[in-house]
Amino acid sequence: MNKIAIFPGSFDPITLGHYDIVIRSLNLFDKIIIAIGNNTEKTNMFSLKRRKEWVQKTFFKFVNIEIELFTGLVISFCIKKRVSFILRGIRNQLDFEFEKNIYYSNKQLNKQLEDKFIIETVFMLSSYGKSYINSCIVRDIIKNGGDYTTFVPSSVRI
Repeated sequence: MNKIAIFPGSFDPITLGHYDIVIRSLNLFDKIIIAIGNNTEKTNMFSLKRRKEWVQKTFFKFVNIEIELFTGLVISFCIKKRVSFILRGIRNQLDFEFEKNIYYSNKQLNKQLEDKFIIETVFMLSSYGKSYINSCIVRDIIKNGGDYTTFVPSSVRI
């Protein structure tokens, strides 16, 4: 049985923190689907097309990583793809509290949507040297003309 995980996010833009989580998770999963969506709570700085291109360029050497766009609930996307794992990165205590609430909501939705297909969430702690990086900070650096390149893979160039 193949272990496949969906790593959902807006990736606006993809950061070295995202990259770190994906690469380290390849030891746990046979395949990872990076699912790029729009977070309704955020105003995206970059188009879906551009974000997908960056992610594709970042992981083009990896045959066990797929990149897809999605809309709607992550749990619905998992059921549609028949994927049993959601992969999430945690940088700090605030992330944990946020992700914990999403985890419980997804558990409830999973029961309501499809009772026989169980989806689990796997949390990966960020590597120490990457735990301060987030897309919001990177966008702010870009907006203000700073050097964002030390926070993102080399595929991300504005």
